[in-house]
Amino acid sequence: MTGVTKSGFEYSIPDSARDNMELIDALADLSNGNTLAISDVCLLLLGKETRKSLYEHLRTEDGNVPVAKVENELLEIISSFKEGKNSSSSPA
Repeated sequence: MTGVTKSGFEYSIPDSARDNMELIDALADLSNGNTLAISDVCLLLLGKETRKSLYEHLRTEDGNVPVAKVENELLEIISSFKEGKNSSSSPA
């Protein structure tokens, strides 16, 4: 699955990443209030290199990668799975 988020982040995720019980477990942990599970979700969903690209895409001038922005990108990507899209909307 490939797509582009509203912020312009381009991603490509193999179907096998979505069919991963560890990802489901990490999403459940996140849903149950373990905010640290976002790191596992990001790694399991995107893989090491794509996660690094996402962080660089979202990095602020002072060098931080805002958690809320990572969360928003992940939610948008996951939502595109639920909608069955092959790609998300073009950058706004």
